Amino acid sequence: MNESNPHGDTPEIVCTGSRVVYQNRWIRVREDAIVRADGAPGIYSVVERADFAAIVAIQDGQIWLVEQFRYPVGARYWELPQGAWEDDPHKSPEEVARGELREETGLVAGKMLHAGSMFIAYGLCTQRCNAFLATDLTQQAQQLDAEEAGLICRPFPLPEFENMLRDGVIQDGVTMAVFGLLRLKGLV
Repeated sequence: MNESNPHGDTPEIVCTGSRVVYQNRWIRVREDAIVRADGAPGIYSVVERADFAAIVAIQDGQIWLVEQFRYPVGARYWELPQGAWEDDPHKSPEEVARGELREETGLVAGKMLHAGSMFIAYGLCTQRCNAFLATDLTQQAQQLDAEEAGLICRPFPLPEFENMLRDGVIQDGVTMAVFGLLRLKGLV
């Protein structure tokens, strides 16, 4: 038995063929022909995206957030600094976290703790989020990508941030999950 098939040797689903139906710099979508354990054929769509980092940057009782326009939902939202390096997939999760924090906020972390990782939506996507706690912060200049035009950042007192979570001001599931993970681990 193994982690992906804890109940025995017969796989629950077997892929019999695969084709890429869409691909660009950030995303790849494939359609797999499958056979289920009962012999029934089917298809499964899989979204492949690079793993990314989400960073809880805290100093002096304040947490740093970024706000940007999110085109798929047509609105601006506050969230944790986060991102992937699709053009440099061999960088370590910590290097990505440090780079994204610097790009989006201008902050440099003296200490960076990897708190864990999680899949974002493993029913359809391969992407994993690496959660980090950044402390001992110093401020430098932002280094925004073209896709981040209009991004703003600022610190919020932790109680205000928690109210934003409770009141639905923050709608980003990654922000909620990563902060919750760090809270459960007693890190924030």
